[in-house]
Amino acid sequence: MKSELSEKITRRLKILEKTRQRNFRLLDLYSNFLNLEPDFIKSELIDELVSDCGVSVLEAYTAVLAAAFDIDSDRSDEDLLFEHEYLKGSVELLDPEKYRSSSYIKKIRFPSIKRAGWEMKISSYAPYEAFVCREITLEKGFKELPHIGFFTERFEFPAVFENGREWMTVTPNEIETMRAPISEAYGKVLTLGLGLGYFTHQVSEKSEVSSVTVVERDENVISLFNEFILPQFENRDKIKIIRADALDFLENTDIFEGFDFMFADLWHDASDGLPLYSRIKSVLGKKKREEGSSLICRYWIENSILSRLRWLIYSEAVIGKSADRLSFSSYEDIERLLSNDSLSDIAPDIKLASD
Repeated sequence: MKSELSEKITRRLKILEKTRQRNFRLLDLYSNFLNLEPDFIKSELIDELVSDCGVSVLEAYTAVLAAAFDIDSDRSDEDLLFEHEYLKGSVELLDPEKYRSSSYIKKIRFPSIKRAGWEMKISSYAPYEAFVCREITLEKGFKELPHIGFFTERFEFPAVFENGREWMTVTPNEIETMRAPISEAYGKVLTLGLGLGYFTHQVSEKSEVSSVTVVERDENVISLFNEFILPQFENRDKIKIIRADALDFLENTDIFEGFDFMFADLWHDASDGLPLYSRIKSVLGKKKREEGSSLICRYWIENSILSRLRWLIYSEAVIGKSADRLSFSSYEDIERLLSNDSLSDIAPDIKLASD
């Protein structure tokens, strides 16, 4: 019986491993493409394909990506599956007006400012330039899809550069990935990380929000915001900025008593986000939650962070050195371990190499 159970787990783990490989294949393809040549696809090529082949702009764009990625669906069943189930579900043609209609984008003006190593200016995506437009979505069987998007016209957005490196922006990705926490925020809101104040602005406009406390440690970020951005906020009287390290603030503040909603946005992506996410969850776990406290905590791109944690746990606890010390009585045990709910629960106890 034990042998049969082991065989069933082994068979399903083989399927899971194949899914993991496809997940990582797409993620690696997009990562290389976005880092090396995000503006590789030009309008002339798309126009030609649309005209000659009678396909849509999105279909033409996806076909060019498939060719650039050496995906040969005519000769390989694996590539055929990969193109249809992964690539085609992860590319999006975006409507620029959806983002230009944001109250923040419509109301806030950004002067061109240079100060020491900092520069505030309007940046842009070229027509058909690819960029991350949403966070990773999790589907059945731990299939994961990163999402890239493009516009058919130039799209401008505010940005701040530090020593020539893009540091803070308000792009469609920020707008999309903050929709859910903005919609949930109410009462006394705490946000860890300031950026260009997009989250702060949007929640300050809500009648359900009485105050917004922002914790930010970088004095240059605070200075730029206070001088050029905050004066344009209609509800700036709701906003209080505290210069402090976020983790120190959490350690020394009774946030369960003082706030109703917390949003953490201290990282640039999932790779630097996972250690910080784990540490924040650890600090909050050690603090005593008062009886009756209903503090809601949300974290920017949490699904993408948990994806990174999922495959670390999979490598170590399911198939790695620690696997022989764990007992899985069924494949469902493994599914529970790798679920977002479970990963969120164990994140405070994870010891990472960067810790």
